[in-house]
Amino acid sequence: MDFMSLLGGLVGGGLSPSASSRAQSAGNSVQDLLGGLLGKAGSAVGGNDNLAAAGIGALLGALTGRSQSTTANSLGGGAMGLLGMMAYKALKNSMSGGAQSQAVENYEPENVTPQQQNSDAEIIIIAMIDAAKADGQVDPDELTKIMTQLKSSGVGQEGVNYVMTKLRSPMETNKIIAATKNRPDLAAQVYSASLMAIEVDTDAERKYLDNLARSMGLNSNIVRQIEQMTNTQNTSYMC
Repeated sequence: MDFMSLLGGLVGGGLSPSASSRAQSAGNSVQDLLGGLLGKAGSAVGGNDNLAAAGIGALLGALTGRSQSTTANSLGGGAMGLLGMMAYKALKNSMSGGAQSQAVENYEPENVTPQQQNSDAEIIIIAMIDAAKADGQVDPDELTKIMTQLKSSGVGQEGVNYVMTKLRSPMETNKIIAATKNRPDLAAQVYSASLMAIEVDTDAERKYLDNLARSMGLNSNIVRQIEQMTNTQNTSYMC
């Protein structure tokens, strides 16, 4: 299954009204880094800098309404590139000593294979869907709205069915934590995407995000950096 394209549809506004505005905020936060850090974004989409640049441009154009000709595939490349740049910026700017600091200092994203790229996208999608279920209030009207938004983003029926099934299934937090073990880059991308997926306006959602960050080993400085980039004031999280 093409999880990259599905991710593009979700980041483009498939799960919450705030998804688009938070992605725009994140895009503005990293836009000044496009030149110097483009290779970091490119590594998140298989080492293809051109795909990262075109994808991020397509994503930001779609989110701001400047482009109406985007596809789910181009949005997927942009979403992965944007999340990769956010992770890089948050990790590099958030050293705080100890083991986490060492992991950050040693962090350099790898040129991932298409298979790894698709696998990472799946974990990020699962995290976004789990976040949407965190307060237990995905009602039939919300499901219908999500499906409509996904289809309008160019997501095919297979992707729509996947999201519907996951929204109706138990949480998969343990799978997310296992996938992000020793992967601070993926953990930061997961947290970033989770913030984009929900409004963060209930105690249950705040508690879920705080516990997720702790379980993935993200320290409070990294969390704060990501929240600033997405213009989100979530958390009382302190390590």
